Amino acid sequence: MLTTLEALLKPRRVVHAHCDLPCGVYDPAQARIEAESVKAIQEKYQGNDDPAFRARALDIKEQRAELVKHHLWVLWTDYFKPEHLEKYPQLHELFWKATKEAGAAKKSEDPAQGQKLLDAIDEIAKIFWETKAA
Repeated sequence: MLTTLEALLKPRRVVHAHCDLPCGVYDPAQARIEAESVKAIQEKYQGNDDPAFRARALDIKEQRAELVKHHLWVLWTDYFKPEHLEKYPQLHELFWKATKEAGAAKKSEDPAQGQKLLDAIDEIAKIFWETKAA
């Protein structure tokens, strides 16, 4: 009886997908939105001398920078596959650079540093959209 049950439950067809969910769920825009928040907070921090405001701004900026890292790692680990790395060998370096920039954003109040983070994400986004078009 167990073999009959196993036969009933066994898939009739095996399918393969290159990601764990339909590809529409991945988008570097999530990381970019958080990075835009980081830069905006850095700008507001520079324009305000209130110690309470500045302390809150730093706390929020650090949270947003951590979210940037999270969204980048989701793209790197869940979306990009070995065939992407073969076509774009600079991907590993781009992700390393972008996550390092996000880490630097946690420590910096300089909007120029926030712009570096945005620029790094934009480089990844360019490749992401090229892979989506393929």
